[in-house]
Amino acid sequence: MKNKVVINTIALYGMNFAKILFPLATLPYLTRVLSLDGYGLVVYVKAIMQYFQLFIDFGFILSGTRDIVIAKKNRANINYVVSRVFFANLILVTIAAVALAIIVETSEMLRTNALFVVLSFVNIALTILLFDYIFRGFEKMHVLTSRFVLMKVISTLLTFIFIKSDADILLIPIIDILGSLVAIFFVILQLKKLQIKIIAVPIKKAIQSLKDSAVFFVSNMATAAFTALDTVVIGAVLSTKDVAYWGLCTQICGGIQALYTPVVDGVYPHMIQTKNFRVIKNVLLIFMPLITLGCLVLFITSGFWLGIIGGHQYIGATSTLRILIPVLFFGFTSMIFGWPALGSIGKEKETTSTTIFSGVVQIVGLLILYGTGNMSLINISLVRILAEFSLTLTRMLMCIKFRREFSWE
Repeated sequence: MKNKVVINTIALYGMNFAKILFPLATLPYLTRVLSLDGYGLVVYVKAIMQYFQLFIDFGFILSGTRDIVIAKKNRANINYVVSRVFFANLILVTIAAVALAIIVETSEMLRTNALFVVLSFVNIALTILLFDYIFRGFEKMHVLTSRFVLMKVISTLLTFIFIKSDADILLIPIIDILGSLVAIFFVILQLKKLQIKIIAVPIKKAIQSLKDSAVFFVSNMATAAFTALDTVVIGAVLSTKDVAYWGLCTQICGGIQALYTPVVDGVYPHMIQTKNFRVIKNVLLIFMPLITLGCLVLFITSGFWLGIIGGHQYIGATSTLRILIPVLFFGFTSMIFGWPALGSIGKEKETTSTTIFSGVVQIVGLLILYGTGNMSLINISLVRILAEFSLTLTRMLMCIKFRREFSWE
C-alpha cells in the first residue's frame, strides 16, 4: 500500500511538474506578444471560467473518487457510478451554458469579446469527458499524467506557432479545445482497457449524484474565493493592468502550489482506507521545512522572477508577489488538513464548513476594502493571506477535535 502511495505521488508530481513547466514556457511568451490589456482579458476570462469549471465538476473529483474506490471490486457498480456522474455533468453543462449567456449579456467586456468567452466555455465543457475521478479511484495516476502532458504539448506548440499578437487572441481557446479533444481520445482508449462504459440510468439517479456531491461542491466553490474571486473583483474595480499584474503573481503562486497537489492527491486514497494520521504528520515533517525555505528564497528573488517570466513591464508587481508569499506557506497545511485528513474520516461537512468560513472571511474583507475605498493589489493580497490562515487554523482545530477517529498505528 505504501508503495502504491509513493508511485501515485510520483505520477502526480510528474503531472504537476508539467502544470508548472508548460505555463512557464508559454507565460513569458504571451506576456510579451500580447498587450497588457490583451493579457488582462485572457486572465479575466479564465478567472470566470474557473467558476464554471467548479460548477461543472461539482465536487465529483472527490465524491467520484470515493465512490470508485468503494465500488471498484464490482464492475457493474463502477459503470453505474460513472454513468450517474456523466449524466449529472451533462445537466450541469446545460445550466452553465444558460448562465453564461446571461452573464455575457450583462457585462460589456464579455459582450465585446463574446466569441472568446464562448470558445473558452466549450473547452471547460469538454472536461466532463476526461473522467479524472475514475483514474484517481483506480489509483492509476500515471494515466492522468500522460494524458495531461499530451494535451499540454499540443497546446503549447500551437501557441508558439500561431499566437503572435492581440489579433490572434481567439486562437488561444481554440488551441485548448484541440488539445482537449486529443486527450479525450486518449482517455476513451484507457476506459476501454478498464472495460468501463456509459449505461442508461434514470434521471433521478443523476440528480441524486448531485445531491451526494453537493457538500464537496460547496467546499470547492468556497475555495474559489481565494483565487478566481480576487481576479474578478480586480477586473471589475481596478484596471486591466492590475488584472495582468495580479494574474502573473497568482500564476507564479499557483505554479508553486501545484507542487503541493500530488502529495495531497497521493495521500487521499490511502487515507480513505487507513485513516492513519501518522501519514499526515510525516508529510508535514518532510515538506514544511522545504516550503519555508522556498518562501524565503522567493521573497528575495521576486523581482528577478517577475522580470524573467513576465518581462520588464511586470517588475511593478514585485511588492504584490512578496506580500502573497504567506499564502504559499499556509496553503500546504490547509490542503493536507482538509480532504486527506478530515475527509478520510467522513467529516465532509466539517471540511466544507471551514472552507465556507474562510471564503466568508475573504468576501467580508473585500467588501470592507471596497466600502472604505481602499481597493488595491496590496490590500487584496493581505485579505487573501488572512483567509488562507483562517482556513489552516480551523481545519487544524477540527483535526484536534476529531483526533480519536484517526488511526495512530
